[in-house]
Amino acid sequence: METLRKAEKILRKYPICDSCLGRQFALLGYGIENRMRGYAIKLLLTLDAHEKALGGNKQAIAFLKKLAFNGNFEMAYYLLEKLTKKKPEKKPFSCYLCENSFEKIEQLAEKAVKRMEKYEYSTFLVGIFLPAEIEEREDEFKAEFEISHGESMKNHFSREIGKKISEKTGKNADLKKPDMVVLVNPFKETVRLQVNPLYIYGRYRKLVRNIPQSMWICTKCMGKGCEECNWTGKKYPESVAELVSAPVLEMTEGRKAVFHAAGREDVDARMLGTGRPFVVEVKKPKKRFIDLWKLENVINNYANGKVEVLGLTFASRETVEKVKKGEGSKKTYRVVIQLEREISDAEIEMLEEKLTGCKVSQQTPIRVLHRRADKTREKYIYKTRVKKLTPNMIEMRITCDGGLYIKELVTGDMGRTNPSVSALLGVKATPIELDVLDVNL
Repeated sequence: METLRKAEKILRKYPICDSCLGRQFALLGYGIENRMRGYAIKLLLTLDAHEKALGGNKQAIAFLKKLAFNGNFEMAYYLLEKLTKKKPEKKPFSCYLCENSFEKIEQLAEKAVKRMEKYEYSTFLVGIFLPAEIEEREDEFKAEFEISHGESMKNHFSREIGKKISEKTGKNADLKKPDMVVLVNPFKETVRLQVNPLYIYGRYRKLVRNIPQSMWICTKCMGKGCEECNWTGKKYPESVAELVSAPVLEMTEGRKAVFHAAGREDVDARMLGTGRPFVVEVKKPKKRFIDLWKLENVINNYANGKVEVLGLTFASRETVEKVKKGEGSKKTYRVVIQLEREISDAEIEMLEEKLTGCKVSQQTPIRVLHRRADKTREKYIYKTRVKKLTPNMIEMRITCDGGLYIKELVTGDMGRTNPSVSALLGVKATPIELDVLDVNL
């Protein structure tokens, strides 16, 4: 049998433990561990050598010695003693490939479970780090003996340690989206944890003006703290991200929170209606099994009427990507406009007609040139409705592509936006209030 002949060649040259020998033939047979597979191969070779030795084959005695010393096989030691009437001296054994590291599986699993106790998780995955010289040695070994039905040492360690952890914790391994990755170096006997983020999706409504979505660093002191920012390091004392993330971090006991949203409204604009989609990404959370209804109430109480969240659900990294792409999704705005003269009913009808089903060409607004590339973009307006509030004040509701700058649609931005309310009416138009009413993700 080719498998036995190849195993014999291996054992004649190198000391190999049961696990490492079995791993070279891991794809042969099912439902058996590599350690047992290696033991079975050594047993068959021992029985074969014993039969030949009883027939007077001296080479079989020599191979029994290899099985005893290179295979660290107890039966071979016992048979040698019976056949030679002399007890062979046992030598210290060190596997050529794993250096006896597979004997540490239990201890490594115990160490991992001890560290995992600090965290809540449903699933895990074991990742293995091997020294470069160990990987090179096994690659050369496989080439030397033309191993074609083996598996990698990394897979072997990962599976065996994973089974032990699963037995001890009752948790399941997940190859695709584990809550936690246990990173093990079996040779250095080190274990560290990579706790994967927790994602919480929802929508927020910003009910007051002059709060930015994310924290703005004071430009005078660059976040160090100065008299102008009241020693906070921030241009604004609070932000949507801070008001939402602080309670999330406290409840999950996470290390850090990252706030992702589908675009952003201006600091002086409110976010009303159904709210803007967002995801809070919690880095290294200790608590995952949290009551989202309770969290929603805690956030809303903490935000004290400034910000409100709704519809919290657990999410994933894919949700973050979807939310980020939502910056360009269809949006509906309400803007109150002050005009320098009275407006007629005919002009209101004209504005609705001209700003419905039209394309708007916008060069990057002057007010954001410091942080955006200067280029021209085309955005589509689906529908515009105009309502007169006073003789020289109107309210417009605009449904359009995401990324359309509404303030510049009103003012014209010195001709950089076309068409505009100001240009269509031939009068200076100033946006007084701006609200986002809907973000269609």
